[in-house]
Amino acid sequence: MSNQSIREIASTNPTEEDIATYLTSHPDFFERHDAVLARLNIPHERGGATVSLVERQVVVLRERNRKLEQRLNELVAVARANDALVQKIHRLARRLVRCAGGAAILDSLELALREDFGASHWLLVLIRAEPGDFAGVSSRHLKLVAPGAEELRTFETFFESGRPRCGQIRDTQRDYLFGGDTDEIASVALVPIGMGAGLGLLAIGSPDSERFHPTMSTDFLARIGELLSEAVADR
Repeated sequence: MSNQSIREIASTNPTEEDIATYLTSHPDFFERHDAVLARLNIPHERGGATVSLVERQVVVLRERNRKLEQRLNELVAVARANDALVQKIHRLARRLVRCAGGAAILDSLELALREDFGASHWLLVLIRAEPGDFAGVSSRHLKLVAPGAEELRTFETFFESGRPRCGQIRDTQRDYLFGGDTDEIASVALVPIGMGAGLGLLAIGSPDSERFHPTMSTDFLARIGELLSEAVADR
C-alpha cells in the first residue's frame, strides 16, 4: 500500500481504512496537494458549522495539550503530596530516635498522628510477655497483650500477610481496637509492627469511610510500621 500512488488506490475502490493507511504512510501528501487541504471542511465538534482541516487539527492539538497539562498537574500534585508525607515520616523518625522510654514513644506517636496525620483515633497493640519499658504506662492508645492471647486470633490473617491493610474491618476487630469510639469509626488502617517478629500492630481509625480504602497505597504506612518496629523492639 505504501508504494502505491493515490491514483492506483482510487482505481481500486478503496475503503476508508485504505485511505487512512495511505495518508499515514505519506505525511507529505497535503504539502504536495495544498489545494486539496484548502478545500477540505469537516463538521465542528461543538456545532453544525464546518471548519477547515487545519482548524480542526488546531482544536485537536489544543484538546490534547489540555489533557496533557491536566495529567501533568495531577502528577505534580501527587509528587507534592508524597514529598509532604516523606517530611512527616521523617519528623516522626527524629522524635522516636530521641525517645528514652515507652511513655515517650507513645507521646511522640500521638503528636505525630494528631498534628501531621490528623488522626485522633488510634491504638498501639504490643505483644509481649513482659511490659518492659511500657510498665506503668497508662494510656487509651496502648494495649499490652500476652503472646497467644485469645483476642489476637481475630487478627491472625492480618499478621500472616505482614502488610498494612486499609478499609473496613470486622465488628469484633473494631470493638476490640476502638471500644467506646467504635460508632465513630468508618474506615481503618492496620499496620503490622515487627513483621515476622510479631511485635504487634498500629490501628488508625477515621470517621471518613473513604479515608482508608483497600485500593490506596500502603507504602508510607509500611514505613511507619518499620519505624515503630525499631522503636519498640527490645524495650
